[in-house]
Amino acid sequence: MARIDFPGLSAFVAVATHRSFRKAAAELGVSPSAVSHLLRDLEERLGVRLLNRTTRSVAPSDAGARLLQRLQPMFRDLGDALEEVNAFRDVPAGTLRLNAAHQAARMVLAPIMARFVRTYPQMRLEIVADDDLVDVVAGGFDAGLRFGESLELDMIAVRFGPRQRWAIVAAPGYLDGRERPRTPHDLKHHDCIRYRFHSGTFFRWEFEKEGEALEVEVDGPLTLGDQELMLRAAGDGAGIACVFEAVAAPALAEGRVVRLLEDWCPDFPGFFLYYPSRRQLPLGLRAFIDMAREEWPET
Repeated sequence: MARIDFPGLSAFVAVATHRSFRKAAAELGVSPSAVSHLLRDLEERLGVRLLNRTTRSVAPSDAGARLLQRLQPMFRDLGDALEEVNAFRDVPAGTLRLNAAHQAARMVLAPIMARFVRTYPQMRLEIVADDDLVDVVAGGFDAGLRFGESLELDMIAVRFGPRQRWAIVAAPGYLDGRERPRTPHDLKHHDCIRYRFHSGTFFRWEFEKEGEALEVEVDGPLTLGDQELMLRAAGDGAGIACVFEAVAAPALAEGRVVRLLEDWCPDFPGFFLYYPSRRQLPLGLRAFIDMAREEWPET
């Protein structure tokens, strides 16, 4: 029986999963050159090319794809086995990797991340902000943070952080000489600042009043992919923006923008932390969830 090269196989899984030597090296905590050396030794030992490399990309070969398919569940099982042992520790230890949309990271993770690493000095916390809907298993993450309706059915989701609310805002100067919208349908007569997801789709503004729920496809000359930029553009008079209430709060307090259609914007559950249902909850992730519940008791 051939000797099992765990370092080489671990490096292969990381590179094949991330399609990047740099990202794989960051996950493994080694240099990219060390990862390359491990992969080269593994391929020489097996006598087959596992990765197709160019100056711009890396991807599994046919043999590599077959090997990756077999190895990924094995490595997940190994991780679960180690986590079961970790559960016998008095305090969490290891690395907690979270993937979150940029706004979720700013609003929900940022307030507790420093306290978490101070409270658990044996833990390393890595937060990757990414607005795409990420496969947390394939990406090597312990959990992700997104809106609840975005989640896959095989994920366990727990509400994480405070309830949220939309704020429809515009600069007072933009509204001079214009009739304010009284219902969401009136937005069709206004310049609206649209939000485009990385997938290419536009966010449809969501409203609810007295049991009536609406989704409105707005239009306007400006499209952005960041709520702070949208708020800045609204404050500069570019049009009407839809952002989180917490994002708009400073500009509202300073009078740079005013609120519109407030009676059509009830609060909603907000963000959800999700992780694979087939996986044991890591001790570090459990501690992170408990800390969030201390910060926001309604979580």
